[in-house]
Amino acid sequence: MTLQKSEYTSPWKRFAVNISMVILLFISSLFTGIYLNHQKTIEKELQSRAQSLFNSLVIARKWNALHGGVYVEKTPGMQSNPYLENPDITASNGKTYTKKNPALMTREISEIADREGAFQFRITSLKPLNPNNIPDPFELQALLSFAQGKTEAIGKDTIDGNTYYRYMAPLFVEKPCLACHAGQGYQLGEVRGGISVRFNINDMMRAQMLHRLLLGLLFTVTLISFLGIVYRLVGGLKKKLAAAEERIREMAITDDLTKLKNRRFLHERLKEELERATRYRHPLACIFFDADHFKRVNDSYGHEAGDAVLKTISATAQEQCRQTDTLGRYGGEEFLMLLPETDLEQGRALAERLRQAIEAQVSIADQHHIRITATFGVACYSPGTTADQPDFSDFIKQADTAMLEAKKAGRNRVGVAP
Repeated sequence: MTLQKSEYTSPWKRFAVNISMVILLFISSLFTGIYLNHQKTIEKELQSRAQSLFNSLVIARKWNALHGGVYVEKTPGMQSNPYLENPDITASNGKTYTKKNPALMTREISEIADREGAFQFRITSLKPLNPNNIPDPFELQALLSFAQGKTEAIGKDTIDGNTYYRYMAPLFVEKPCLACHAGQGYQLGEVRGGISVRFNINDMMRAQMLHRLLLGLLFTVTLISFLGIVYRLVGGLKKKLAAAEERIREMAITDDLTKLKNRRFLHERLKEELERATRYRHPLACIFFDADHFKRVNDSYGHEAGDAVLKTISATAQEQCRQTDTLGRYGGEEFLMLLPETDLEQGRALAERLRQAIEAQVSIADQHHIRITATFGVACYSPGTTADQPDFSDFIKQADTAMLEAKKAGRNRVGVAP
């Protein structure tokens, strides 16, 4: 009649696990989206910064190339560009000026930026004039991809424990470029090399690491909070449903009028008590009783009066019950009491006390003050001294027969089964 605990809790466990998995999937997807969006934003910011540096240098180089190079005063220690024909000139005032072409200007700007810890530029190609401009592995792959039509290359390098963002875009041959590179066979519009941009992103990487840690912490706190709320709600719902199930179970085995156990419950309990009596070789008594002339009560005073009589008999019988006894309404005005570890004489004595209590306490208060009586039948099963364990229905029939014999003898008395 009752569910095993494991059978009852298993659906709830599955429900809680399924809900938890849905929440985990939702929160994981949410935070993964946040993380990926943040990473995408960072990558776009780095790319935008690199593109801005690249474009700035391209504009500066274009200005230099349009003027055919720029001459600057040659100071002590300054080297002339060995890859240019006649790079130096002497002015009328006797000062010497040396030519800075776009490539040399790019390298010198890069050196200044590198010393400042800002960024580095590097111009390179597959056929560089200056051996110092031979491409590194990243630049070589980028240049080869430019030949295939790609417009930019992005990467990261770790050098001496520092992380650098790498960006490279192609340089196309323009008319001013041919002044220096015509001898290399370049044609207008083709890719003649590229500018590589590199800058330190250690601070950015540390910020990303901190962001990941904070995001992970927030994910954990959010997940635990959501799961806690869900488990609390599920736990509350489980308790409410368990209470509702218990109420339904009680209603299924309880007589609505008297609040005693009903016939169904009495049958199940009697089966259990008979088996227990046999196993432990303890006696089991059974009392079957009903109200005398109960039909007259209903006919003369109405069903409300009859219901009141049944309630009073029930309350009186409960007062006589021990904690181990089971009392129930068998049907109509009939009641059944199961008395574990009680022999025939003890059962008869209890039935007699109950008979006297009903006779003394149960009545219909009208002008005649009619008292109600009951007739009892007692049966007993004593393992080892009686026949084999009786069927529960036969055992009840023995008590019922004893009660009917007592009624024939005059009612308001106790009959004992042989």
